[in-house]
Amino acid sequence: MDKNASFTIGKVTGVHGLGGNLKVWSYAQSVDAYGPGKTVLLKSKKDEESAYTITRAWMHKKGVLLKLEGVDDRNAAENLVGRIILIDREQLPEPQEDTWYWEDLIGLDVMDNENNFVGTIEQIFPTTAHDILVVKRKGKETLIPMHEQFVKSVDLDTQVMRVVLPEGL
Repeated sequence: MDKNASFTIGKVTGVHGLGGNLKVWSYAQSVDAYGPGKTVLLKSKKDEESAYTITRAWMHKKGVLLKLEGVDDRNAAENLVGRIILIDREQLPEPQEDTWYWEDLIGLDVMDNENNFVGTIEQIFPTTAHDILVVKRKGKETLIPMHEQFVKSVDLDTQVMRVVLPEGL
């Protein structure tokens, strides 16, 4: 798996049952990102990595349950708790128009409607309404809703996002 072309799509948060099923906090909007036959890389905080093939994935409560080839019991599954799940970009569908993968947005320069540099996108987090961009510049943090009212354009070629800032920012 090419680490430079891989995306983080989730994190193993626990186990489910005795058969080696993993509870996953998914960063993907659809369980389809975890389709059977896809190869994923599970990476620990200590950079230990293991590749697995997905045999089954299904929605469960607020997350995804995942069954991996070779993870056949609860003990094997428990050893994977806390690991992040990466997948090669080639295994993911191209995003629809006016949608982007978070990894493509991290690091973009953000410019306001007066062409002032707001900062660089450092992080993105979801809310029930929409995602929030965490933009940092010289220690200052600006939170910008990922909504068409505020985000006017994204140019991945030039690595620039143009925004209209909410009142008071």
